[in-house]
Amino acid sequence: MSLTSAIKSRPIFKKIALWMMIPPGQHKPRLWVKLCINPFKHKRGKKSVIRSRTRLDVFPYNRFELGESSVIEDFSTINNGVGDVLIGDRTIIGIGNVIIGPVKIGNDVMFAQNIVTSGLNHGYEDINVPPSVQKVNTSQITIGDSVWIGANCTLTAGITIGKHVVIGGGSVVTKNIPDYSVAVGNPAKVIKKFNFESNVWEKV
Repeated sequence: MSLTSAIKSRPIFKKIALWMMIPPGQHKPRLWVKLCINPFKHKRGKKSVIRSRTRLDVFPYNRFELGESSVIEDFSTINNGVGDVLIGDRTIIGIGNVIIGPVKIGNDVMFAQNIVTSGLNHGYEDINVPPSVQKVNTSQITIGDSVWIGANCTLTAGITIGKHVVIGGGSVVTKNIPDYSVAVGNPAKVIKKFNFESNVWEKV
């Protein structure tokens, strides 16, 4: 049995390990984790950039990857505490984005400003317990290649956005969006699709 498996299988060991990595009551790694573990654990492609005012709350027990020539702009928050955050090549994560795993983002993707992408939900079913301390649920978000997400959008847990999709600004995506389409609204609905026979974008 590996050391990681041994820690995960025993609650007391897991509790101690998490305390060593995360300050009590906070959701960010301790400084020693940032400096001594994360640089060797997580992958960053050549010419990738993470701006200095990005909040990088990434932990060694889940994956964080940033592809070649990709950029995470200032005032963004990246958190892989409950699931992997994987970002492809030549992808731009704009100013003020929040990305909480599990999230997989493809190549040549543009995220505009102030987008929330969260694969996490808090439970609320027990009315005697605040949602903040109820069990969390996670569901993978997958975003295909060549996608453009407009400013101030919300991408909810469990959705898949296909290849070469445009999501209009301010939209809330609650369901899957197929390849080569444009979707807008709350909840987001497809309003255009690309017709490969006529080579034009057609209204739905």
